[in-house]
Amino acid sequence: MKQLSSYKIFLALLTGLAIALPFLNFDSAWAGHLGWIPFFAMTPLAWVLFYAPLPSSHLARARASFFLGWITGVVFFGTTLSWVSSVAWEGVVFLPPFLALYFGLWALFVAMVVRPLFLKTGFNREMSSWCSLGAVLLSAAAWVGIEWLRGTLFTGFGWNSFGVSFYQNISLLQFVDITGVAGLSFLGIMTGCMTAIAIERHCRRKKIEPLLKSPWHFHGDVSLILGLVIAALVYGASELAAPLPLQEWLSVAAVQGNIPQNHKWDRAFEEEIMKVYKKETRLALQAHPDLVVWPEAATPRPLLNDEKIFSQVNQLLQGGHADLLAGSLYYEENPSRDYNAAILLGPSGKVPQVYAKIHLVPFGEYIPCRKTFPLFEWIIGDRVLGDFNTGPGPKVLQLSTKPIGIAPLICFEDTLGDLVRRFALRRAQLLITLTNDGWFGHTIASEQHAINALFRAAETKLPLLRVANTGVTCVIDRYGRMTQVLRDADGSTFLEGVLFSQLSVPRDPVTTFYTKHGDWFSYLCLGVMMVGMVLAIRLRKSD
Repeated sequence: MKQLSSYKIFLALLTGLAIALPFLNFDSAWAGHLGWIPFFAMTPLAWVLFYAPLPSSHLARARASFFLGWITGVVFFGTTLSWVSSVAWEGVVFLPPFLALYFGLWALFVAMVVRPLFLKTGFNREMSSWCSLGAVLLSAAAWVGIEWLRGTLFTGFGWNSFGVSFYQNISLLQFVDITGVAGLSFLGIMTGCMTAIAIERHCRRKKIEPLLKSPWHFHGDVSLILGLVIAALVYGASELAAPLPLQEWLSVAAVQGNIPQNHKWDRAFEEEIMKVYKKETRLALQAHPDLVVWPEAATPRPLLNDEKIFSQVNQLLQGGHADLLAGSLYYEENPSRDYNAAILLGPSGKVPQVYAKIHLVPFGEYIPCRKTFPLFEWIIGDRVLGDFNTGPGPKVLQLSTKPIGIAPLICFEDTLGDLVRRFALRRAQLLITLTNDGWFGHTIASEQHAINALFRAAETKLPLLRVANTGVTCVIDRYGRMTQVLRDADGSTFLEGVLFSQLSVPRDPVTTFYTKHGDWFSYLCLGVMMVGMVLAIRLRKSD
């Protein structure tokens, strides 16, 4: 755009790369040193929106600020979601530019609401602490509100929210049991914006008072922000040091089949798929686990609707005491319903328990507006032949081997905090994710999925077992720490094998504030954002 100089575009691009970096370096030697980046990732773009000259015309200013936010989002989503091309080329072409619109909305809000509001009260002139603090808090609230919209509108895609980039800061992320991940997003945007203000204030002070030995000056707004970060760290440390509630030990064996995606629904590979799961399960049963877990859609035909498959699985369990939780398709005849399901089988004579997936993936498990807007069906073609039905709701499955209730989560359901907390409200004691992740090949998608999921454990203070067809099969403790990961001798997670673990499961789990109240913090921030918009509109009318 003509109104934008190259340095503004460069700072927007730099911001996109900085936000993306923690999502791209899981196994590198220096990945552990990236934990500081989320605190300052938003600083370059925030400085441009707060201080850089923007066009005087309202319309031109709106276009320029939106564009800066949008290209930041294109860089972020284009790099972190590059793996979408392994599923469908259309996704990598259309998804990043679409999701980047939310970044554009935030930049538009900052330039057209935050900046005018605080310019009027001396933010750019006197650099007062109250004005800068108001700008920072309103900017952070707007980010959280818009991020909630991204995870909600059009079925939502909240993958890789800003707060998830703090996954390495275990002490810091503990307060998500109060606010959810939205609290971490707020914290990161707040510190990034405050840093932009501190840098500008420092530069101006050097110009005004060049003879001072130290141009740094202590301000109340910076100290308050630092105080909030320290309070979050202290809360996390206290949580990590607190005694555990009474625990029950559960022996589990997680089977990762490593079935190629192009084999899963090919009739020619049905016998081979079942051989893999039978072989690995026999190996697992030798350790006498309480529970064996297969991943999402493990069986090539519906487990409870196909006599041959059911017979093979039932024979595996004969004479043992282990339960089996398996991902499989499941259908009902009257009325006709097709589900992506998790099925719990116990010893002979026990009635199977079924959980049907609640949150379906658009363009993966169903085509939106298939009948009313056929363009989508034409684009997707035969990759989604039919639509799954949505399950009736959360269901806690009860093990027969131990007095433990499990929350079965299927595929991306473990990235949805408000959904998972509904299982916790039903007194689930253990979260178990069954996922495929074979769709994405050997890409970073499986690792991104795992780090998005670990926040569900920290939010509910329940342990999480993730069982993947391929990708990341792991154990995550109640604090969001990965304590075990299935790997081969070379460190790869893309393998066929079994992860054995002794899980510490709470007998009487605590009900966290987030579990009780869900996304209250996001709603609050959305409300604050709306109030800011109203004030900005009134201010403009009064001019």
